[in-house]
Amino acid sequence: MTEESRAGNREKLSIESRLGLVAFTIDSEPHIKLKECKDCKARYCLFVCPAKLYTEENGEIKFNYEGCLECGTCRIACPQDLDWNYPRGGFGAHYQYG
Repeated sequence: MTEESRAGNREKLSIESRLGLVAFTIDSEPHIKLKECKDCKARYCLFVCPAKLYTEENGEIKFNYEGCLECGTCRIACPQDLDWNYPRGGFGAHYQYG
């Protein structure tokens, strides 16, 4: 396959399709830890996470770190002191395409 045809194929995939190609090596230790979410009124994390990993259940924020894209959007948007780190070496997201 030529470089031009590969570039052409890349343009045909939607963002959802491209994100579907991301592989994950899951660590037993979460790299993001929620601290003071019960008192948070803004709850920006529910809206800004591109992987939609933050949910609200019975007034409590839940987070699924296993599918984290490691983009840091929640870290920037969170008005609380979010404990955010990259996963340990060898764990986390592995981008396969584009």
